[in-house]
Amino acid sequence: MDCKRQVITVHVGQAGVQMGNAVWNLYGMEHGIGRDGCLTPESAADAACPAEHSTFYKETMAGKYIPRTVMVDLEPTVVDQIRSGPDRGLYHPDQLISGKEDAANNFARGYHTEGREYLSHVMEGIRLFAESSEGVQGFIVFHSMGGGTGSGMTSLVSETLRQDYPKKSNLEVLVYPAPKVSTAVVEPYNALLVSHKTLDTTDCAFMVDNEAIYDISAGKLDVERPMYHNLNRIISQVVSSITASLRFPGTLNVDINEFQTNLVPFPRVHFPLLAYAPFASAQRSAHQRPPIVDLTAACFEPGNQLFKLNDEEYANGKYIACCMLYRGDVVAKDINHAIQQIRATKGLEFVEWCPTGFKVGINCRPPVSKLSPDDELVGGGRAVCMMSNTTAIASAWTRLCEKFDLMFRKRAFIHWYESEGMEKEDFVVARENIEVLRHDYKELMPCASTKTSAMSADKATTGPTELSGRGQSDFLQGDFEPPMITEI
Repeated sequence: MDCKRQVITVHVGQAGVQMGNAVWNLYGMEHGIGRDGCLTPESAADAACPAEHSTFYKETMAGKYIPRTVMVDLEPTVVDQIRSGPDRGLYHPDQLISGKEDAANNFARGYHTEGREYLSHVMEGIRLFAESSEGVQGFIVFHSMGGGTGSGMTSLVSETLRQDYPKKSNLEVLVYPAPKVSTAVVEPYNALLVSHKTLDTTDCAFMVDNEAIYDISAGKLDVERPMYHNLNRIISQVVSSITASLRFPGTLNVDINEFQTNLVPFPRVHFPLLAYAPFASAQRSAHQRPPIVDLTAACFEPGNQLFKLNDEEYANGKYIACCMLYRGDVVAKDINHAIQQIRATKGLEFVEWCPTGFKVGINCRPPVSKLSPDDELVGGGRAVCMMSNTTAIASAWTRLCEKFDLMFRKRAFIHWYESEGMEKEDFVVARENIEVLRHDYKELMPCASTKTSAMSADKATTGPTELSGRGQSDFLQGDFEPPMITEI
């Protein structure tokens, strides 16, 4: 394997750090690296499919391995739990950065005031890993969109990464505000502002939401009362499948850059959905071994998606591209047969200008069976992770804009952002940018006149103007500008 493709991860805010803790626990189990950073005895899986440690781990002079990661939160509680927890021997003290005062669910505090004080510490930690690497391929940022640190400081970090490392891939794994589950009143403000700030600095963003993962944990994994560590365990398994081709050999490997090439048709349309199969609990996995066709078909079922969309939103959307990442004992012949059968029976609708539609990756390393005796997610001999770019995701931006408009009409809570250095004009510009994004998705469907998309549902609310003939052809290149949304 080519070892010159190191990846540096950045975990921002409470959600990002907690996701990071789960991800690195799983990476350690897969690579045979203990919680003290030392290698454990080689397992049968390691002998059959050896791991490439240098992609995500840095080897020290003492022979220990430390993760190529930086964790930052403006509130010290979550980072202190790692400093004093069982994983404290795994991380260098400079990798764990915490402030004394949190961002209070305020994007402006994370972006303008509190977060800016710690930006230099974060970039210094990233620089040390980048300079000690043979060749950095890209960055993966974990964060939530609703929190103050996760939105504000992520925008700072993402902008700085684009300035300092302009040629490197910048991927995000983000927790989108769930349709019915909310943790903060001002989530729509924070989510829309961070989307605006990172739209041009991020190459690909994988969105998950808590409501969909709650349903998976309760419905498919038989967890009576799902907690955040249950949700993070699911996210870690999916992220592991995305990065498996960088860490283990396979018959058809997929590079991080290939995600962007195959999934992102235009720079701004970079929000693929994630799906995974099988989600099997200990009781179910002992009595089933689904064939490749069933696993592939399960990825297209809403119950296996890590993002919540209703049936109508799915029906109104079309697939742009799908990336299928298989792990374990699978062969290309079975995969090709499964994809052909799914396209014939499921009636998958792809946009007319993308006739092929599927990118496939095959990795020899199966998912980890269990992390601990009480782990509810059991890996079998094979699994598949699907990343699909679909126009149905536009309905998520429609929902977000609706919630934003309801509060912004009354100028509710705006004074808390203004007191930290923001202006009303910043909200207007952000809202316009997301409106253009919704038009970008609308333009991807040529038959929008006969089959109305989910974005037109709120036309009476937001009142976007009809585009002229020139605007329809030009705005994907950034020439289209909607009218000022000063009075929503």
